Amino acid sequence: MNGKAGELAIDDPATLAEVTSHVARYEAALMANDFAVLDELFRHSPLTRRFGATEQLYGFEAIAAYRRDRPGGAPPRRILRQSITTYGTDFATADIEFQPIGTDRLGRQTQSWVRTGKGWRVVSAHVSFMSVPD
Repeated sequence: MNGKAGELAIDDPATLAEVTSHVARYEAALMANDFAVLDELFRHSPLTRRFGATEQLYGFEAIAAYRRDRPGGAPPRRILRQSITTYGTDFATADIEFQPIGTDRLGRQTQSWVRTGKGWRVVSAHVSFMSVPD
């Protein structure tokens, strides 16, 4: 689909590199519990959403408050698989499969990223866990 008139360029190399860099920056900030970077990377809007394993957060303010109230931040985790896809030059999805260190749980994280006037921002995120088959 890349380069055809009237169709979105999928995984444009420059756009993919930009988003991949931001996803890595987000992951580092999440593991360091770096509120400033985490807040920067989420769009400051009441329309921003984050659905977690135990919470449904509507709006940037609720997301920021949740992070600040979570003791110790996000548990350490190992990334098992990451898939980033860009659609045109202004939208991307990032899907990550992870395992919290010291557990047999499998986690999934999906983020929708949009290029804004302030740079790339997460506009929607979802985190969930699944049982590991015996």
